Formats: sequence, C-alpha cells, structure tokens
Amino acid sequence: MEITFLPNTWNIDQVLDDLNEHGFAFIDNAYSKDYVHQLVEECTSNLNRFRDAAIQNGVVSKIRSDHILWITDELNMATQHVKALDEFSKILNQNFYLGIKQVEAHFACYNAGEFYALHRDNPQKKNDRVISAVYYLHEEWQEDWGGQLHLQDKNDHWHTITPKPNRIAMFRSDLLHEVLEAKHQRLSITAWLRSNDSVI
Repeated sequence: MEITFLPNTWNIDQVLDDLNEHGFAFIDNAYSKDYVHQLVEECTSNLNRFRDAAIQNGVVSKIRSDHILWITDELNMATQHVKALDEFSKILNQNFYLGIKQVEAHFACYNAGEFYALHRDNPQKKNDRVISAVYYLHEEWQEDWGGQLHLQDKNDHWHTITPKPNRIAMFRSDLLHEVLEAKHQRLSITAWLRSNDSVI
C-alpha cells in the first residue's frame, strides 16, 4: 500500500489553526486500518534491531529510556508516513514560511517503566528541527497504560495528550514536553520537520 496524497481524514485547516494559536495540534484516524496494521507489523518484526535512544550527538542519557530504529527506505510502510509528512511540510511552508527541507524519523518503543523526561527537541534553536510529529501506531491503548505526551503550549498552558492509536500529535520543536512513564509497551514514530529558518 502506498500513500500518494494526504488522507482526507486530515483536517488541514484545523491543524493549521491549532498550530498557529497553540503551537500544537493532533490528527485522529490518520490512516486506514489496513495501513496501520501493516505498519505495526513492520515495526514489531524489527524490534530486535532497536537500540537505546540517545540525545544530541549520540550521547545516551538517563533523561530517556526508550529504544529506537531510524527509518530508511528499506522500511517501506514507515517511509509512506514520512512521505505524507513531507507533503504536509509543503502546506506548512506555504502558510508559515518555515522553509522545511526534509523529514527525519525513527520508530520508538517505550517498554513498561520507560519514559522521556522534560526536554525540548530544539533547545534554544540549536538545531534545525521546526515541527515535531509523533504518530502512535499501536492498534490498542488503554487509559491506565500511561505513556502520555505532557506538553506546554506556546501560551504556557500544559496539556496531557493520550497516545491514542492512529493519532498524530504535532507541535513546535522548541516547546517543553515529556513522555510520561509507560505501563505497557508503547509504539510510535517520532519525526522532525527540519529547516534552518525560524519557527511559528
């Protein structure tokens, strides 16, 4: 299956409004069930290749305990998601003049007890990450399984976003956020829309 255009479940106008007003947005029911199933299969069949996650410059830190696998062309299903984000980047560029040039992404696995403490993906604008996008690709999630995204928006209000299956949480990379401790294995794709220009 190949994604050749943005799904009609993506309410583009609402996402743009939310990013502009709050600095974050989310998209529910992002993809078809068939695609989600294939993507989960691709992720879980490669779990033995995941490695301890690192922070800047490959430094492994106690700030996070998840495991990751960078997405390359060989991961056909995940690459389709990256292509969709690349298409969406063009819309962001047209509306916010961000100059996004590329999307980088990795699978992430949070096993029970794993977390990512408070941080920014682009601290003091030290890298070219403009927009972060987390796609929750597990097929089931229960409220008491933890793993929520705790995020401070551009107006300094805090939000707790549930890792609902087939949801994309999108936010400015300079916003403070954390992943709360997971009580159950949590799978996702974390992506960054990268540019050398300023953010919205």
